[in-house]
Amino acid sequence: MNKRILTVLIIMGILMAGVATYSYAADAQKLYVHYCAQCHGPKGDGKGPNAASLTVAPKNHTDAKEMAKLSDKDMVTAITEGGGSVGKSTAMPVWGKTLTAEEIKDLVAHLRKLCNCTGPS
Repeated sequence: MNKRILTVLIIMGILMAGVATYSYAADAQKLYVHYCAQCHGPKGDGKGPNAASLTVAPKNHTDAKEMAKLSDKDMVTAITEGGGSVGKSTAMPVWGKTLTAEEIKDLVAHLRKLCNCTGPS
């Protein structure tokens, strides 16, 4: 009987892990489109609908060479505290009171997917 319960729990854990992975990807994409795409564009290329009206061009999140210069911590800080906190444009809003730490972490992972890069080692 205990083996059956353990087996069921293991199977449920595996299934839930798959759901969590799917959920992360879907949620991160939705967050990006909702909060970031207005300036950075839905593809992350820096060509969002608001980009032309900004005095500083939004970062191209698909530029692997430039994005690889940023650590995950730098990106978390920029998203949480705004662009000015990392010496970038103050037009980049502070999202730390709007997004949870987990959502910001998911956005950073999404940015890594957009650039297909990792940060400095």
